[in-house]
Amino acid sequence: MTDSDTISLLKECNSGIKMGISSLDDVMEHVHASDLKKVLQKAKREHEKLGDETHDILLKYHEEGKEPHPMAKMMSVMKTSTKIAMDESDRAIAELLTDGCDMGIKSLHKYLNRYKSAQEEVRSLTGRIIDSEENLRRDIQGYL
Repeated sequence: MTDSDTISLLKECNSGIKMGISSLDDVMEHVHASDLKKVLQKAKREHEKLGDETHDILLKYHEEGKEPHPMAKMMSVMKTSTKIAMDESDRAIAELLTDGCDMGIKSLHKYLNRYKSAQEEVRSLTGRIIDSEENLRRDIQGYL
């Protein structure tokens, strides 16, 4: 069960990271404040690094990554487009990203609880992903 839980947790992490990077890309061109843009660029680089780590471990298991669920991706794009069309302020962008961070943190904790037999290396990686989401949420609070 350990390998199965490890692979499942890795795939969920990989999918969530892809969703996070996509969300950052979706809002980046609408950001006004240069310091907020720097925070988001840093978060994107960190997400990419963590995504590479999940992918590298998946390859050791001869597994592929997991794409975000198409419906979740579509709903995220629609929410972002609608919110920005109504309010293209940095505050609106911070609200969208805060909601995304909260959703990611909640999901990752759920998967940690579901896949209890996952190897410690992957559980630790999941914890680092959660930390990165919490850090981003904290770093953008001043824009809410």
